[in-house]
Amino acid sequence: MYDKYRRTIVLFLLLTALVGFAVAQDDPSTLTLDRIFTKTEFSPKGVGGFRWLKAGDAYARLEPSPTIKGAMDLVAYDLATNRKSVLIAADKLVPAGASAPLAIQGYDWTADNSKVLVYTNSKKVWRLNTRGDYWLLDATTGKLTKLGGDVEAATLMFAKFSPDGKRVGYVRENNLYVQDLATGKITALTTNGSHTLINGTSDWVNEEELSLRDCWRWSPDSRAIAYWQFDAEGIKDYMLINDTSDIYPTITKIPYPKVGTTNAAVRIGVVNADGGETKWLNIPGDPRNGYVSMMEWSGPNEIVLQHLNRLQNEMDLMYADAKTGAVHSFLNEKDDAWVDVKTAGMRWLDDGKRFLWISERDGWDHVYSVARDGSDQRLITPGSFDVVSVSAIDRTDAWLYYIASPDNAAQRYLYRTKLEGSGSPERVTPDGQKGWNGYDISPNGRWAVHNHSSFGAAPKVELLDLSKGTLVRSLTDNAELQTKLASLKRGPQEFFKVDTADGVSINGWMMKPPGFDPNKKYPILYYVYGEPASQTVTDSWGGNNYLWFLMLTQQGYIVASVDNRGTPEPRGRGWRKSIYQKIGVISSGDQAATVKAMLAKMPYIDPARVGVWGWSGGGSSTLNAMFRYPEIYRMGMSVAPVADMRLYDTIYQERYMGLPAQNPDAYKQGSPITFASGLKGDLLVVHGTGDDNVHFQGTELLINELVKNNKPFTMMAYPNRTHGIFEGEGTTRHLYELLTRYLHEHLPAN
Repeated sequence: MYDKYRRTIVLFLLLTALVGFAVAQDDPSTLTLDRIFTKTEFSPKGVGGFRWLKAGDAYARLEPSPTIKGAMDLVAYDLATNRKSVLIAADKLVPAGASAPLAIQGYDWTADNSKVLVYTNSKKVWRLNTRGDYWLLDATTGKLTKLGGDVEAATLMFAKFSPDGKRVGYVRENNLYVQDLATGKITALTTNGSHTLINGTSDWVNEEELSLRDCWRWSPDSRAIAYWQFDAEGIKDYMLINDTSDIYPTITKIPYPKVGTTNAAVRIGVVNADGGETKWLNIPGDPRNGYVSMMEWSGPNEIVLQHLNRLQNEMDLMYADAKTGAVHSFLNEKDDAWVDVKTAGMRWLDDGKRFLWISERDGWDHVYSVARDGSDQRLITPGSFDVVSVSAIDRTDAWLYYIASPDNAAQRYLYRTKLEGSGSPERVTPDGQKGWNGYDISPNGRWAVHNHSSFGAAPKVELLDLSKGTLVRSLTDNAELQTKLASLKRGPQEFFKVDTADGVSINGWMMKPPGFDPNKKYPILYYVYGEPASQTVTDSWGGNNYLWFLMLTQQGYIVASVDNRGTPEPRGRGWRKSIYQKIGVISSGDQAATVKAMLAKMPYIDPARVGVWGWSGGGSSTLNAMFRYPEIYRMGMSVAPVADMRLYDTIYQERYMGLPAQNPDAYKQGSPITFASGLKGDLLVVHGTGDDNVHFQGTELLINELVKNNKPFTMMAYPNRTHGIFEGEGTTRHLYELLTRYLHEHLPAN
């Protein structure tokens, strides 16, 4: 009798759900997983291939070809007249014997505009598509030539014209080459490149954590090339096992330095562009226990580089003589925690007599004007606020443009101040454009491409005249997308501040269900990251994540996110670096304390239905929440977490936690796996078995610990997927279906 009754109830609920699903499918105001993750109706338009031309009074962009369907022309617009001209028509990019033109995925010009370098057929190397094919187009004759000679397709990396436009250099299979454009002759500058000896690009960890990918530079006179070399011999390989590509597994070996283990030996060499022996710079210290995070030419025979010790709490700017290899330091930064890495290069002033430098030595990130020898350091952006980034220098009128948000850490605005530091900062972004603002300013400092978005609003791209502070024209307003977003059912969306019991002021955002009733009780799902690499509380367009959160609110959930101490909010050094050697401890404590404060302040949140989810560092934060504070969190969904800090890479983990041999207890106390016995709620763990970044190994160890402690949990492994878990048809859709279903089952909205 009971089984029959149960089957009847289940059938009724299933039919009800199917009817509701059909209605949702037909209701344009209601979101579904298919609308978000399968279709492209909510994808914003951008400005493909944008680049400033010459001094900045014209720009180039990609536009659909009027003659070849599906192809793109590279066109230019004169800013004064808006007159359009075709720089490269698609029909000029059809190789001999081919039926279709090359797809332009990158391009560059010689200084005299006589030749164009076109990047196409790109392939992914770890994170980005940085290898592919390069073609040379002679703008005068129309001749199209593939560079690299008779080599395997998609193997060239970071091809660049020499300053005199006579040669192109590139990396292929971890060696550097130069090709003469007049004769086609190819000269190998290095020949020792291998799986572990890497010239001109970088090893896995330096690419991931220091954004070192293009690791070579032409000298200003086109006579020499300076390059990084990474010797990964001695680093243990991490084995990625692919069980799905054949009937027997295939193995990919990655030299991956886990915390406390051997790093690659890094050095900088200079080689003549005609070939010959490399001159190595005499960088002090053990090359396996230091990092060269930036390197540029600063004169015909001089190189400037940024060197960090292994703990990354001391940084030196150094000049090197390219001929002798002699090196000397001229600026030093130290910090009790870590020194933030500056990889954007140096901006020179006064014909190279001074340069701009960002430092947080006074407790805030500020811009300093520094004499070439490191003396006479002048603060030019004083105040109790952080400079997020430098946007441009207007050398004609002596303005420094930079991004900051002194009053709201969730937003970004453009400011300017005089280069000598006089006067008060001026906000350039109008008051009406609240939210997230980014600017690509022309070389002459007169024009800017402005990207603007806000929470739940589609991004807009417009062209500005900075000299007048006026709009020139819209490049894309995404009006159609914004109209579609406006038609969706949504409840109140708000940013808030809450003070924890410890007196910490926390920023957050919250999305409430349509028809929200403050007298009812709602389940809440927190979206968390919690580590120094990213903040989640931003007044910006959130893409598919935002749409998924909106869908959940339509299904009866409150969705919220808060940024704990240690996240990179522009709130000063003390905020960011309080987390040193306490990742996992302070972060989870702040998150839990914030939930408690919100429960006390917001009675419509059901304390019995509190959930949390996150990815990567957010996956780790989710585990910490579930294990350390089981009395608060009922359900958690952890995607690609670092369960044990000892398993992650040297550069990231040692920067924030120190060396494990010197402070093993910090690693133990910060790792979620240490507290796995505390699990009481419902936990879903998701990981890709092909994750080269956060290895599946950590989740396997976590499973063992949970099994040992007899803790029930749910596990989903995606075979051979990387850290983003997107490879393979339908993967993203399937993942979010899994998360949604688990949420409904274990944190029901009704």
